[in-house]
Amino acid sequence: MTDRKHILRGRSAVVTGAARGLGEAIARELAARGVRVALLGLEEDALVRVADELPTPSRHWYVDVTDDRAMARVAEEVRHSLGPVSVVVANAGVAEGGPFAGSDPVTWRRVIEVNLVGSAITARSFLPQLLQTKGHYLQIASLASIGAAPMMSAYCASKAGVESLSHSLRAELAPLGVSVGIAYLNWIDTDMIRDADQHAVLRELRAHMPPPARKTYPAEHMARRLVSAVERRAPSVYVPGWLRSVQLVRAGLPGLVTRLTRRELTRSQFTATGLLGAGGRAAEAADRSRI
Repeated sequence: MTDRKHILRGRSAVVTGAARGLGEAIARELAARGVRVALLGLEEDALVRVADELPTPSRHWYVDVTDDRAMARVAEEVRHSLGPVSVVVANAGVAEGGPFAGSDPVTWRRVIEVNLVGSAITARSFLPQLLQTKGHYLQIASLASIGAAPMMSAYCASKAGVESLSHSLRAELAPLGVSVGIAYLNWIDTDMIRDADQHAVLRELRAHMPPPARKTYPAEHMARRLVSAVERRAPSVYVPGWLRSVQLVRAGLPGLVTRLTRRELTRSQFTATGLLGAGGRAAEAADRSRI
């Protein structure tokens, strides 16, 4: 198929964290290009709404990406319902902010588990299908994968981890016909980011970033760029495009960030935010249900 615009038509895809925000936007963009979408997440009512509104035969699954057995079961159900998947988008993620020394160990660990371990479980669960279809795995990463910021230690650690995971998977899977892409993204206009702006620690962090790095982008804009990158089987995609240049100076970023924060962030006392946004609250609810 040489017409890239229709190269995904008739195929099946998985999107984690698909109930809202970027995941919902990616699911809608894939469906608009003729893809059957399996929507995975923890907000069942929202998942039902999104699935019902998609123009292609799509289904939803309520599942925690950190649950190995549940994800393995869902992967088989997806295969049975929609056919073997050609695209997997590991988008599910949560975030928190605040000083590491005062952070809640459970919340800190949950960020790592959802963002990093959950991505690995997603890849493991659907890899047999991607091997069958010679498909594409897209990992949602972040500017935080390139340059860590203070007051977001769990999020930055998790996003650096998924970058390394993706590089390893790409090298392993390339001889087998499966491609792996990494999406480096900046602030997105989602409920998680809007919630972040309500907390002094994250407002302060954004306020001291260079003006281009403070800008938020619509989820729909991000989704169009990401799905186009999937169609190209691109190894990386940067939105906004200037993020690519940050790779050239990443070795010097830790020292620069340390100097800036020593001057700017020590003047105030900050407290932890807890998990941010509706997705964070859904993750907390899932944790409580297991107790």
